[in-house]
Amino acid sequence: MNTFKSIIFILLGITLSCRPAEDIDNTKRLETLIKTYEAHEGYDQELYPLGLFTKNYYLQEAEFARGLLQELSLIGSTHLTETQAISAKLLSFVLQDIIDFFEYEQYLNPILSDAGFHSNLNYEVRSLNNHGEVKRYLNKLNAIPDFVDQHLINLREGLLKGLSQPKVIFKGYESTYDDHIVGDYLESYFYTPFNDLPHDLNERQKDSVLTVAKVAIETKVIPEFIRIKSFFEKEYLPQTRATLGISETPNGSVYYQNRINYYTTSNQYTAEDIHEIGLSEVARIKDQMEEIIEDLKFKGSFEDFLVFLRTDDQFYAKTPTQLLMIARDMAKRVDAQLPKYFKTLPRKPYGVAPVPASIAPKYTGGRYVGTTASSTSPGYYWVNTYNLPSRPLYTLPSLTVHEAVPGHHLQGSLNAELGDSIPQFRRDLYLSAYGEGWGLYSEFLAEEMGMYTTPYEQFGKLTYEMWRACRLVVDTGIHTKGWTRDQVVNFMAINTALSLHEINTETDRYISWPGQALSYKIGELKIRELRKKAEHTLGSSFDIREFHEVILGQGTVTLSILEASVDAYIVNVRKG
Repeated sequence: MNTFKSIIFILLGITLSCRPAEDIDNTKRLETLIKTYEAHEGYDQELYPLGLFTKNYYLQEAEFARGLLQELSLIGSTHLTETQAISAKLLSFVLQDIIDFFEYEQYLNPILSDAGFHSNLNYEVRSLNNHGEVKRYLNKLNAIPDFVDQHLINLREGLLKGLSQPKVIFKGYESTYDDHIVGDYLESYFYTPFNDLPHDLNERQKDSVLTVAKVAIETKVIPEFIRIKSFFEKEYLPQTRATLGISETPNGSVYYQNRINYYTTSNQYTAEDIHEIGLSEVARIKDQMEEIIEDLKFKGSFEDFLVFLRTDDQFYAKTPTQLLMIARDMAKRVDAQLPKYFKTLPRKPYGVAPVPASIAPKYTGGRYVGTTASSTSPGYYWVNTYNLPSRPLYTLPSLTVHEAVPGHHLQGSLNAELGDSIPQFRRDLYLSAYGEGWGLYSEFLAEEMGMYTTPYEQFGKLTYEMWRACRLVVDTGIHTKGWTRDQVVNFMAINTALSLHEINTETDRYISWPGQALSYKIGELKIRELRKKAEHTLGSSFDIREFHEVILGQGTVTLSILEASVDAYIVNVRKG
């Protein structure tokens, strides 16, 4: 060891020995709790490759979280590093939600208007890159019957307790299971990964895999979707509730406030607060939209302009391939702008692909499908090519930057790639107020990047922002004010240029997923507020790349943690 290193180790030893025992103990106790949480599996993953979903499992998880939360509350916050303090707060937030998941019996209602326990199986269909992935995928296919058993038990109990979804959201829902009931196993979506097996399999292994795959599709996959169809159509749908709002269910008002707190990562908002914020934002954005209409010298009312946008052929792709090509072009244009705005870029690439046909009819216009840092698969920006007259091109730049870069792919990949600088549970964490707030902020940032090249794309940007502002109004309207479905559709239709098809699918989503729609605008407003504060306070010292480094540097956080980080950044810059 050279002299310099010896001095460093001696000084480090002196520093550690001078730290109070309580400080060292706090740090060690926190590290132990985090490792305990991360090491906790809760069930045998080989025995349940698709997961465990029983009531007893969720009870045990809640008890585990409650015990860990109690231990965490005993740890002092003094002398923890910034990252450690953030980890403690985030672990507390996560543990409380595990407890709430069980207490509010959320596991009894594993269905959304555009998703569900059974349609979530579509996400298991990925390219297979090695023999190990092939074996794991086959195990998952063979586990589908037990997976379905567990969920049907929960759904039946939910029906008895009045915790079902409203019947109104299920129009067209049959596509989520009918599309998987095929006569030939080769036509099954779940068979597609076997059409391109990895190169490390020899011919004998490939033949064996294809034989086992055929049996799995014919005896486990297709029959289970037939059973799911029978359950929904003969048992579940006839008993679903007629009311819309979650407040109409047992303990629903308390649960909705809990969801507001979770999806805004804050305890400062009531439903009425958010409703009023939404109305204010709708009025502000509408003024900007009307300015564009006036600049275009359009002859007609605001409503006439929306009809024009929804019906004129110039705003719609002619084929699914054309829509994908335009989306890819936009994605590559924004890729080129990233170095101007970000110091750190993700290593993992992303692709642009269509939403799978089996889920496209009830799916949103597009979505990002990410992967873990250790996965060999890229992320994907999914573009919905179903029903092309409902996929306007003027909103495609906003959709692209939100779902791909600098939105979800950039943020999610950087979060996963933070490595050992943060605990593993934080690399896997996603909170909507931060993640969706960042996605909507990315739409705002894209204007500086030059992504909106026509007045119509500018209007499309505003209509997407208006869409998120409307969510604050209609989500709280549905779940606390007794709004009808027609009220929601009409409010969205007169204020946004979204297609009527998308307005209807989105309305069903808000009905079925209380509170989640609030996270986008609340998160974006906070990020823009923090940027404005930094720009105003720092003046010429403000650096957009440094600001984004602060916003993204600790990965997913709550909005209060984010605000504290930006405040500290401002102080540090002012100190020089």
